[in-house]
Amino acid sequence: MKLLLIRHGESEADLLGVHEGRADFPLTSFGERQAELMATYVAETYSPQLILTSPLKRARKTAAILNEKIGCELVEEPLLKEFNNGVLAGLSREEAAVRYPLPEGGRPIHVPIQDGESELDIRFRAENVLSKILVEYQEYDVVVLVSHGGLLSHLLNSFLRQPINTEFIYPTGDTGIHLIETKNEKRIVWFLNKQEHLMGLNVPEKRMI
Repeated sequence: MKLLLIRHGESEADLLGVHEGRADFPLTSFGERQAELMATYVAETYSPQLILTSPLKRARKTAAILNEKIGCELVEEPLLKEFNNGVLAGLSREEAAVRYPLPEGGRPIHVPIQDGESELDIRFRAENVLSKILVEYQEYDVVVLVSHGGLLSHLLNSFLRQPINTEFIYPTGDTGIHLIETKNEKRIVWFLNKQEHLMGLNVPEKRMI
């Protein structure tokens, strides 16, 4: 089974400079264009039989745009939601730093953020959804997962059987694609964070540094 792990396109939170997480912001029009280019690339290069998506708006819309190109089965999977950042959701980074500063030395991996989840919680969730997919959808050759940067990083560590306290993270850009595969009891990484489909896309000036 090949798994295409795809992050959603640009969301309104990206422009507002706030903590997103479980805050349910929609895609921007630019994010929708990113998703359209990703969808064209995936449709022309792969033949997914199933799309699993986080139900959060930015991922769900990205998945819907992809499904318009492919026309395969589309299923919402709550386990693919982004990290539950509790009280930080929707807050500006400046306000969050004042109201909810990190403990000295950082937050231990077993301690959840207020009203949210811990690093252990999200890793367990990643392990859970990966196991579910590999068992319940094993008849499919190519499955797409549309999710979020934090969850996808944990999912890749789960796939690679990294320890829970690993220092490895896997950034994913807007509509970035990771391709992994299970075959003959091997776990294969074909590529990480591919964004070639965005080449030539005119970036609005307000997005440029």
